[in-house]
Amino acid sequence: MSSTSFEGELDGHSLRSTTPGLDATSPPIAALEYIPSEAVLRVKRVMDLSLALLLIPITLPLIAVCIVAVRISSPGPGLYRQVRLGRGGRPFIMYKIRSMRNDSEAKTGAVWCQPRDPRITRLGMFLRKSHLDELPQLFNVLRGEMSLVGPRPERPEIVEQIAPKIAGYRARMAVPPGITGLAQISLPPDVELDDVRRKLIYDLHYIERIGLTHDLKLIVATLLGICKIDESRIRRWLGLTVPDLPDHLRRRPTAGQQVHASN
Repeated sequence: MSSTSFEGELDGHSLRSTTPGLDATSPPIAALEYIPSEAVLRVKRVMDLSLALLLIPITLPLIAVCIVAVRISSPGPGLYRQVRLGRGGRPFIMYKIRSMRNDSEAKTGAVWCQPRDPRITRLGMFLRKSHLDELPQLFNVLRGEMSLVGPRPERPEIVEQIAPKIAGYRARMAVPPGITGLAQISLPPDVELDDVRRKLIYDLHYIERIGLTHDLKLIVATLLGICKIDESRIRRWLGLTVPDLPDHLRRRPTAGQQVHASN
């Protein structure tokens, strides 16, 4: 994998820190004090597999309709495949229903999605807001590459540029990545490095509290968030806790009334 200049390729997409002095030489913004045992992860896998086997037959017709609609509405395939990093940094092919123009990164390389990104199609905007574009990832769960709940998987091209900038970033890969998770339902999509720092703190907070009850609460919270219920109210109803952020990371507001999906 070829390395690219962090500020050269991604500057135009706000992949910069607004907090001076924080880089790989700085102490970690959060430390992972508890790593789940294999027994805990095996139980989690049983729940993932059971729910995936239940949900795939139910959602398969909807996935097929979305794929056909995407192919009719814009040139290119309906199903999108992208390399992401899973547990331990192992690469895998993640499936999504395409929500952007075909070959949208042909000239830019791997970049984050921006607010009102012109690459997103009109149908793709609906798919993202409704999270229907994520449904094919149930097959990633079935294959054991993802979990229903966990840190969002990132692309290797971006990880190799982020990891040197954020000490302890790879600790989030101690567990399988998830379709949804505490960071995904609580914070907006990443547009700068400080967003990644916030999500890292949330991801580690989740990992230290991992368990079936916690995962089920986050699945319910995701569904309620899609229904536009206020995120703070959801946390109160379900008894979900979020970590305290350092003062220098509190400037950008959380997702509020809408659950957001990562890229």
